[in-house]
Amino acid sequence: MNIKYPMTTLAKRPHKIERLEVQSFEMNIYLVKVTLDGKAGFVYDKEDRPMRFHNSQMVRDLFEHCDVAKAVMVQDSPYDEMIGNPMKTSNLGEMPFSMEQPY
Repeated sequence: MNIKYPMTTLAKRPHKIERLEVQSFEMNIYLVKVTLDGKAGFVYDKEDRPMRFHNSQMVRDLFEHCDVAKAVMVQDSPYDEMIGNPMKTSNLGEMPFSMEQPY
């Protein structure tokens, strides 16, 4: 079962987000997956599509009112395979993602 978290619902009141995962793709496109009450799902826009974020600050701004326990950025990189290196067991690179607003 795929859980959908509408941004309109998430924006209405503060939430305790256990994990916020920013998935980074080419061309400055980011999708966000959140875990609430042990259930993970993507954030959806008003048209019932996965919401596209165009920069990391957009993510911080839209979740500023939430209590985020852990935030990470995940990037899937196919480049090793593209240049003829052996296939990796996992191309996912996970790194901490700061939810702190810049000054």
